Amino acid sequence: MKLTLQNRIIGFMIVSSVLLVSAFTFIQINNQFNNINRYNSYQANLSTVLVKSNLQAIIKDTLTEDIPGFTQSGIKAMAEAGIIKELNVFDTQGKIIASTENRAETALGETASYKDINKIDELKNALAQNKWYLSAIDKYKQQLNIYIALFKNSKEDISYVAKLSLPLANLQQALSEVYTPIIIAVIVVILANIILGYLLSRTVVGPVKVLNEVTKIIAAGDLTIRTNIHTEDELEELGQTFNYMTEELIKMKERAENANPLTKLPGNIVIHEQIEKRIQDNSKFMVIYCDLDNFKAFNDKYGIAKGDEAIKLTAEVFKEAAKLKGNPDDFVGHEGGDDFILVSTPEKAQDVANYITSEFDKRVRSLYNEEDLKAGHIIAHARDGSIKEFPIMSISLAGVTNVHRTITSYGEVTNIAAEVKKKAKAIEGSVFVIDQRKV
Repeated sequence: MKLTLQNRIIGFMIVSSVLLVSAFTFIQINNQFNNINRYNSYQANLSTVLVKSNLQAIIKDTLTEDIPGFTQSGIKAMAEAGIIKELNVFDTQGKIIASTENRAETALGETASYKDINKIDELKNALAQNKWYLSAIDKYKQQLNIYIALFKNSKEDISYVAKLSLPLANLQQALSEVYTPIIIAVIVVILANIILGYLLSRTVVGPVKVLNEVTKIIAAGDLTIRTNIHTEDELEELGQTFNYMTEELIKMKERAENANPLTKLPGNIVIHEQIEKRIQDNSKFMVIYCDLDNFKAFNDKYGIAKGDEAIKLTAEVFKEAAKLKGNPDDFVGHEGGDDFILVSTPEKAQDVANYITSEFDKRVRSLYNEEDLKAGHIIAHARDGSIKEFPIMSISLAGVTNVHRTITSYGEVTNIAAEVKKKAKAIEGSVFVIDQRKV
């Protein structure tokens, strides 16, 4: 299945939103874990000190046989005060004497677990380092166990051990604390996605769809269609460029339709545009008009196919002259028949014309048979019907420039060219005549 731009954007937004909410949730839960653990740590330190202080005082000042009862009362009082939640007190033999679970009354003689009893030896070792308690984490019950050494007579001999149990921070507890901010974050992200999706649809997806539809219409042949994008950004600029491209396509189509089918060179419409453009730009130009001498006689004797070869040869010579001797923006056009035109600059015109006359004179000979070449002429009918001798074809070039006079229109150029061509054709052979009149 092909993904559209809109689907890609929606997919990107969904993935980004999931990652954003996940990161936010992780940070919130992690912070909550740290807060809970800090609170539990503070509570553990405080509870440990209070338990040590209260129970140590009871055990020290109470007769041995009364210790279980008084200890149980002390535990009950601390539990009611909220100092502890779970506490067991057992002797060095592991017998539980008091508990928040009231084991001393309900299960007299019950012993502590094997792990708890082993802590007695660890506490004895810790006493050597002046440490009167040990802590251990019970991962199974998710709680912190603190073992506190209690003494009856000597601070070196442990008489009892108080096991204080405190809950650790857990995922459920942390989640219960962050439900509200997470829900708010999800709502904010959803609303932001809706707003962002709407904006992207109007400013990105919409214009792209418009361009796509317009492209299809233009491809179908309708060059009148235009885009109407107003986003005040690169997409609007792209739309304007697209419109400009369409206008250029129209011009290209007109040029293609106007191009001469034989030489593929631009025709009268484009020739007119090129000359008018230079006039409007106030640039100095030289328009070189061409006329083949004795072309009709050649065409009558050798036929239309050979006449077409002569036209193609002339076109090739003109294009080469513009490329090799002219400027990069020089223009070559074909008005029809044997009438060609080349637009260049005054300083390049003479070199261009010299190339045309010399190359034409060389190449045109290939179109004649040996007999006519030896004779230096052909026998053909003149326009009046008489039979005459016509020399080998030559080329007459007429130059029209605005160097000496002001030219304001294409019509002026053609009128001047007609006069200059008459003068050029009156001269035998291939020539280049420039109009140098000031008026």
